[in-house]
Amino acid sequence: MTSLLELKEIFRSADAVCFDVDSTVIREEGIDELAKFCGVGDAVAEMTRRAMGGTVTFKAALTARLGLIRPSYEQVQKLISDNPPQLTPGIRELVSRLHQRGVQVFLVSGGFQSIVEHVALQLNIPTANVFANRLKFYFNGEYAGFDETQPTAESGGKGKVITHLKEQFHFKKVVMIGDGATDMEACPPADCFIGFGGNVVRKQVKEKAKWYITHFDELLKELEER
Repeated sequence: MTSLLELKEIFRSADAVCFDVDSTVIREEGIDELAKFCGVGDAVAEMTRRAMGGTVTFKAALTARLGLIRPSYEQVQKLISDNPPQLTPGIRELVSRLHQRGVQVFLVSGGFQSIVEHVALQLNIPTANVFANRLKFYFNGEYAGFDETQPTAESGGKGKVITHLKEQFHFKKVVMIGDGATDMEACPPADCFIGFGGNVVRKQVKEKAKWYITHFDELLKELEER
């Protein structure tokens, strides 16, 4: 069993750090914001709570939620321009510090590529380092489903992304940071999982994570101690 001290050492010496996005890197849940924007906020928020608690499969929850929202291309673009995602305090500084140390930073999200890429841009993370779900639209811009071949569309998908990154880049130590059950289950193959409760506390994650933080300053301090 890995101790907290050992987890901290893995974080300080990591080759790559993967962040969940909704309720971790940004303060809100992107799919809930999109649902509100499209007028079905309450129904979708309840589905999100069940999905994050790990009681239904991620793909089933995503399919059901998007089936309710049915967002058009125009609505997605308008959401990003009118209500841009709000970065969680401390994340900009943490990502910048990781970059300075030569650590690769990835955004691995069950959210949507267009929204996550907007977040990546603000954090100077290349879009090639974004793994998220892709919405599909018909030529007239109407909702046409989502790309079910993306690993992030399934339960266990974040672990698949981390396995892919280890194989592609030969990373020795990869850290996963996030607020939800889908993040926690990505370790292994991640070498360390850090639970984040700065925006929302998921009971299951708080109880099971060996390392649980509520502010990114806690991780910045760890990096300064080396």
